Amino acid sequence: MQAWQVHELGEPSEVMRLQDVQAPTPGDGQVLLRVRAANINFPDVLMARGHYQVRPPLPFTPGVEICGETEDGRRVLANPALPYGGFAEYAVADAAAVLPAPDSLDDAEAAALHIGYQTGWFGLHRRARLEAGETLLVHAAAGGVGSAAVQLGKAAGATVIGVVGGAEKAAVARELGCDVVIDRKGEDVVAAVKEATGGRGADVIYDPVGGEAYTQSTKVVAFEGRIVVVGFASGGIPSPGLNHALVKNYSILGLHWGLYNTKNPKLVLHCHEQLTELAARGAIKPLVSERVPLGEAAAAVQRVADGVTTGRVVVVPPLANGAAA
Repeated sequence: MQAWQVHELGEPSEVMRLQDVQAPTPGDGQVLLRVRAANINFPDVLMARGHYQVRPPLPFTPGVEICGETEDGRRVLANPALPYGGFAEYAVADAAAVLPAPDSLDDAEAAALHIGYQTGWFGLHRRARLEAGETLLVHAAAGGVGSAAVQLGKAAGATVIGVVGGAEKAAVARELGCDVVIDRKGEDVVAAVKEATGGRGADVIYDPVGGEAYTQSTKVVAFEGRIVVVGFASGGIPSPGLNHALVKNYSILGLHWGLYNTKNPKLVLHCHEQLTELAARGAIKPLVSERVPLGEAAAAVQRVADGVTTGRVVVVPPLANGAAA
């Protein structure tokens, strides 16, 4: 089969190589899956660079989120068991963690439903306890993680403010349903949020960016507000001023979604059921901006690394047809 492999660490476009390799053999408790679609996530970038908390042995195949097909023909969602990731024709996954793919979504959309939407659901509902009528601020609202949070926030009845970088991304955020869109490249984010909220600030802030975005969050978080720290796509890891959290009376909440797979897997299944129901009634639908063939995966991962994409970029191997079963 064909698979992209990383033999040395660095920028994805430089270290990912498409090679002919043997199909992986499932271990105990694992299943072999034909990859129908593999969604690109920022952890794929970090793994190629050697900056992710999980460091598979070299060489490895990136791709942490797929829509796959079992040997008996079922469409499923899975996080492949590294080093046999999803940017390949076949991958392996832990059988206990495989989830049914929603019938309402095609392969590429289904592949993009898992990590980003689970992270959004856990961040907004489990950690921040977002309530209808509250104001939600989403950084990088046009990106893969941010777009999921925007849709989930709207589905929960929140007023959603989206912060983006550039006119093209601002247009995408409006199409996603953001009530207010702020272009950080041409606007003062802090002033714009205060104006949009009458000076009150945002009740919940969803931050997959870190760096300056986190600093802005601390300036616009409302009384008893909650800042959900999801990631550091900017590369800057903030050092929170806990005295500031104390005097402004807000909470800083960390979210590492992957921990739930071992700490509380039943909650992951419950979340998937909630997401499947929301997708079935059209309340959420992954924004797939690009569907690229397997041979273009490295270039696509690099575009995600460079921050020039919107929504989700999905790799579709040659055997996948992209159609819902």
